Amino acid sequence: MARLSLIAAVAGNGAIGKEQDLLCHLPNDLKHFKTLTLGHTIIMGRKTFESLPKGALPNRENIVLSRRKDALFPGAKVFHSLQDAISKYPDNEELFIIGGATLYKETIGMAENLYITHIHHIFDDADTFFPAIDTDKWEETERTEMPADDRHPYSYCFTRYRRKTL
Repeated sequence: MARLSLIAAVAGNGAIGKEQDLLCHLPNDLKHFKTLTLGHTIIMGRKTFESLPKGALPNRENIVLSRRKDALFPGAKVFHSLQDAISKYPDNEELFIIGGATLYKETIGMAENLYITHIHHIFDDADTFFPAIDTDKWEETERTEMPADDRHPYSYCFTRYRRKTL
């Protein structure tokens, strides 16, 4: 089975979105996301695909999971189950789960890596959340702190977690 990695920008209270949109605009996070996922397969739920401003992300294989048998998403392959989607890829291929909350919750127990941008701010009006990262199961392997500046309203850090072997 292919290797799963989750990638998300997560605020201090676990928030990842509000009204099907990002919590804030962090240009360096978008660049980081692009760097990590370019040339890879990305897997998302229907709502995440619909929230993309220009549709399918270029230079990546886009997969949308949808229960609807007649669903069509321009520029993306549609699968009706996660197992069907990941079974099509070789064991060494890294597939990125890019949202939404339901898919993160479903896949965090199967993932090998988490690429989390921790936003150092709490968004009280958020309505979508990332599952808790259990430090008994995950170890932090990389962290790069980034300060707030004129283009980034909040400080944040790029963090990579790897599943601990038991």
